[in-house]
Amino acid sequence: MSQPPPPPNQPPQQPGFGPPQEPSEPQQPAPPAPAGPDLSKAPQPGYGYPQAPGTPPPVAPPTPPTPPTPAQGPGYGYPQQAPQPQPPQPPAGYGYPAQQPGPYGQPGPYGQPQQPGPYGQPQQPGPYGQQPPYGYSQPTVPMQAQAAQQGGGRKVNAQVAIIVSAVVAIALIVGAGVWYSSSSGKDDDKQTTAEGGDTKGGDGKEGGGSGDGGATTGEAKEKAPAATGSKVLFQVPAPKVPKGTTSIPTSGSWLTDSVYAKSGLSEITGYDRETGTKKWTLDLPGPVCTATPHVTEDKKTAIVYKPGMPTKQDPRSCTEVAVIDLEAGTKVWSKNAKSGTMPVSFNNVTLSGGTVAAGSTSGGAAWDLATGDERWAPKTSDSCYDAGYGGGAKLVAVRKCGSYDQRQLHIQNVDPKTGDVISEYKMDEGIEYAAVVSTDPLVVAADVGDTAGDGSGISDFFSIDNKTGKLRARLSAPGDEFAARCDGIYKVENCTGVTVGNDRLYIATEEHDSGGESYSQTNEVVSFDLATGRQTGQRADAGVDYEIYPLRMDGPNVIAYKRPPYDKGGQVVSIDGGSFKQTVLMENPSTEAVRDVETRMLPDYAEILYGQGGLYMSSVYASDFTSKEKEYAVIAFGTG
Repeated sequence: MSQPPPPPNQPPQQPGFGPPQEPSEPQQPAPPAPAGPDLSKAPQPGYGYPQAPGTPPPVAPPTPPTPPTPAQGPGYGYPQQAPQPQPPQPPAGYGYPAQQPGPYGQPGPYGQPQQPGPYGQPQQPGPYGQQPPYGYSQPTVPMQAQAAQQGGGRKVNAQVAIIVSAVVAIALIVGAGVWYSSSSGKDDDKQTTAEGGDTKGGDGKEGGGSGDGGATTGEAKEKAPAATGSKVLFQVPAPKVPKGTTSIPTSGSWLTDSVYAKSGLSEITGYDRETGTKKWTLDLPGPVCTATPHVTEDKKTAIVYKPGMPTKQDPRSCTEVAVIDLEAGTKVWSKNAKSGTMPVSFNNVTLSGGTVAAGSTSGGAAWDLATGDERWAPKTSDSCYDAGYGGGAKLVAVRKCGSYDQRQLHIQNVDPKTGDVISEYKMDEGIEYAAVVSTDPLVVAADVGDTAGDGSGISDFFSIDNKTGKLRARLSAPGDEFAARCDGIYKVENCTGVTVGNDRLYIATEEHDSGGESYSQTNEVVSFDLATGRQTGQRADAGVDYEIYPLRMDGPNVIAYKRPPYDKGGQVVSIDGGSFKQTVLMENPSTEAVRDVETRMLPDYAEILYGQGGLYMSSVYASDFTSKEKEYAVIAFGTG
């Protein structure tokens, strides 16, 4: 099949390398649940410093020996000579996922030395690109020192790495103005954005999370309060997992005008968004495997869950798709699909145009959102299959065609009612995975040739014309320069550190030395023009010892979260889409007890929602790790 020619001034696309075969069962990363003090008690000494993140174990077949877990370095903003408390380490033994290779046969990023960033600084481990099972039937295996010494699959001599990092740092400091001020082309007349993460799609408004671009154009709704200092509204204790299991997924959190809803072990609970009082609990037979961040105008969303609680003998598959009413706390309907005679285990689910669509390695299926009537089912005789879908304003399928060694991805804008292809873009052969960052404008991310090198799943973004399927621009985003991450293997539309609006892509840079004498760290949010593929010159600095992550669009503005240094609380800011001026919307308490919980909710590992003056941070796994301190699944902040 032929590849559409790239637009003018675009770098030539490079074919990727053939990765190993996909697993038949979707898996998800399981970062260890962090411990936190009881916020209802007085702050305890010794818990003010951010602890290094744990080492969530990735999984992708086949299972290699587990490399030893290196000691974690101090968090950013932490004094260089201060002692660093360590988080509890997962116990070895049955039930804990073993270290696995990445999607292209490279060792995963967890539990291994990280590659130096553009300024010679170590990078944060990435949760995407590798997937562990849900913590049920993966015994640990003997360690292999050689794998750890190779640092994530790259044989790098330590002294050479230090020298190269120093040279790169000098070059980047000298050329920083050039790096951040690439010329931009003209923007399209239409500004594409989303209010509150909401996107107009088919029969109503559908909300989205990180990375969701959207198609509505409107004014920003998030305004700075008279006093930006926040208080803790409520916190939800972490659930206790059954004995004999290590961790259970708790993916899924949603925000409406009155409810904050969050998945638990085998239920979804709706809380009053101001007080944390339980408004309803929806019991499920098993855990939620994956969920869409989108919410319809009448407050419906979709999930995939297991038909029973997993055990060592029967881990259960993610076969059930359901629509949930977030206001009433009820299940509207629940369906499954079959490939031949076997129920399909779905990797992802989304909403668009009155349709619920779910993808898998066995193909995709779709149902009418209101009635649950089937719109299409997996095709068993086709050499291609829908691995996943991106939703919101449009419905976009990531369709895989060809054999393992000649894989080609088709990015298809499809009619949500019929599944008919409206337009199609064929990526170069050898690119095994792609994630949908936005459906309107259409932007996908991929790790071309496994060149990202950091487990982020991104080396390039592709801006595609939704109507014609032609490539508008290809945006180079090297893993050592940018901090966005996408899970193109399973969830397809799950990206962090990036969002789309104003026909621009807004992305976080990797953390680097701020240039001062205090060895402090920082990063930025910069933008790319989706028509030209070039940086616009816009730059929003995080500030010394802060790290900034774009969350979503708010009209023409970008809502971003700033992860704080060890002695301050986090912030939520609005970045003006025109001037790039930052307005602080919220600043969290700097007390030790609050900081200890907040800083454990890492943006790459947690679900972070902000709207109407409320910030809601939650974990995506519950674990049986023991701690003397109380553990929290949710912490919520509010102003006013």
